[in-house]
Amino acid sequence: MGSPTGPSLGVDEKFGPWTIVAKMTAAPKNMDRWLGDGGMAIVGALGATFEAYGVDGEDLGWASGFFEPSELACNPHGSVQAGVHGVILDAVMNFAINAALGGRDRTQATIEMTSELLRPAMRDGYYLVRGEVVRLTRQIAYAEARITNDDAQLVSRATATFLVHREAEA
Repeated sequence: MGSPTGPSLGVDEKFGPWTIVAKMTAAPKNMDRWLGDGGMAIVGALGATFEAYGVDGEDLGWASGFFEPSELACNPHGSVQAGVHGVILDAVMNFAINAALGGRDRTQATIEMTSELLRPAMRDGYYLVRGEVVRLTRQIAYAEARITNDDAQLVSRATATFLVHREAEA
């Protein structure tokens, strides 16, 4: 399902002609085992799942998936809490950065993150999640992420800076 060398998601019946994959090449490492909740149980418990990842033509990573808010993600009125958006946006950006890193290199920490909620996400909704690397340096990665609804409207977005851990070269 989430091959790093080919799209697993193209047209989705709930989103029609939407595509959540970009022009891509093989990712530097195989991250298929992290598909689903990204290795973080809280992501799955909130209702998010990562379905695809790769790198674009500039060797910058991306990751995408879906968010169907669980009861845990919502307040008693069925609205997704702001902190839930933050968790999911942070996680998809981390996944995107790690998709671009080779070998045992990985993100180490989120240094800062800014998020905006533009529309409510509701318990009965179905949303697209996508994270992309904007710039990758030796020690720092810059990324952005967004959650959009089935009308392709922006629901929330975030930008963040991450500390990158590089394995020492032998």
